Amino acid sequence: MVVDRSKYQYAPTPWEQESWRASALDWVREQLDSHGLRASGELRVRLRPWSVLVRVAVEGRDAVWFKANPPASAFEGPLTAALARWVPEHVLRPLAVDAERAWVLLPDGGELFRDVLAREPVEPGTWEELLRQYASVQRALTPHAREIERLGVPATRTPDLPEVFDQLLTRGTALRPEARERLERLRPRLADWCAELASLGVEDTLDHADLHDGQLFRPAPGRFTFFDWGDAVVSHPFCSLRVPAEKARARYGPQVVARLLDAYLEPWTGPGRSPADLRRAARLAWRLSVLGRAASWGRTFPDPSGTGPGVEQSSESLLEIFNDPPF
Repeated sequence: MVVDRSKYQYAPTPWEQESWRASALDWVREQLDSHGLRASGELRVRLRPWSVLVRVAVEGRDAVWFKANPPASAFEGPLTAALARWVPEHVLRPLAVDAERAWVLLPDGGELFRDVLAREPVEPGTWEELLRQYASVQRALTPHAREIERLGVPATRTPDLPEVFDQLLTRGTALRPEARERLERLRPRLADWCAELASLGVEDTLDHADLHDGQLFRPAPGRFTFFDWGDAVVSHPFCSLRVPAEKARARYGPQVVARLLDAYLEPWTGPGRSPADLRRAARLAWRLSVLGRAASWGRTFPDPSGTGPGVEQSSESLLEIFNDPPF
């Protein structure tokens, strides 16, 4: 067994509990048996404050992955199973889900896009294609938004974002007084942004909320598999654009953002949606996306005292709302 704690050497996880660990590994064996599979070789365990991830080698095929989520993202297993029914060509299909214990057993998804980027030159057009595919997934999921919420996925719908902002201000104990005052002065304008965004004709749907190159598989050229939905919310879909666009901008320079924006917006075109309206919606959602990122820190590290992990990161994310979109 190989255990990776990265920089979180002293962060507690359920893995330290012998009874929990034994139950989890027994469950993995039971699920493998039900599929006619057998574990072999070493376990590779990745422990983080927000999840336990175990790579399990399997005889005669690719490895499988066990994941245990904390309460804040206990919905991930059921959501992944639902996505496999609704958009099967773009997501992983779980081998097993235990919704009560927030456990899921997943097949291997192929090569991470991050590993592809490290191994070979990748043109910006590849990023354009992944964003087209992801936008198509979001649009296909729009009719399922209520069902997604019923699975426990947090709802930060566009008209409700001013209330999310208020909650973040209340919990933002790491904010300096001058930063808090600046945010409070922004509140009326933010409410106008939210109302305008809601009026522009794109319905709320699933937002991955952390779509970077380590959350994507590229099983074959031109194909992408989206995974790791633990930060997902139901919100304005265009809030998803910021994370991948910033990753690509860091790699290729600021000129790439316009190309990625056009590629992402392409699947959203249709009657009643002018290109100007879509671009305006993208600008608004770029700013407002920081609310979802800031809120996710509070869900992942709930702490009534306001002094625990995640507080500073949440405040830092919130202050990014002042940054102008790069398009």
